[in-house]
Amino acid sequence: MSGLEIGDLAPNFEMPITMQETWKLSDHIGEKNIVLLFFPLAFSPACHDELCSIRDGFTEFQGLDALVLASSIDNPFVLNKWKEELGLQFPLLSDFNKEVSQAYGAFHYQLGPLNGVAKRAAFIIDKEGKIRYKWISDDPGVMPDVTEIKKVLDGLK
Repeated sequence: MSGLEIGDLAPNFEMPITMQETWKLSDHIGEKNIVLLFFPLAFSPACHDELCSIRDGFTEFQGLDALVLASSIDNPFVLNKWKEELGLQFPLLSDFNKEVSQAYGAFHYQLGPLNGVAKRAAFIIDKEGKIRYKWISDDPGVMPDVTEIKKVLDGLK
């Protein structure tokens, strides 16, 4: 489990969106509150359901002054293909090097036969760069409570 707690400064990170473009947390602090989701693997049924539920409620996140990001250890080619297939309106970031999920304590060193996969997790990082919500599941089949996430975001408006 992560040593990160509510109120801590979020660890800065930079992750690829494509092989030519990266997304860096420090470039976006102060713009909007950030919802950072970690998920185990693209194209898996549970991850499909989670990201589609975020997609389907995306306008609510926009109304709550939030920027949504999702990350897995998949490479940018896989993530961009999946983003296109699902019609997602938010960036999918590649934690291929497995550094960011570990920094946030959202990392399975072993999940079934796989070594090194992101846990399903959700964080809210406020405009000051502080963690305002933290949820990490050891069970990849358990989904974050989107209603709870929206409630925290509403309190940050």
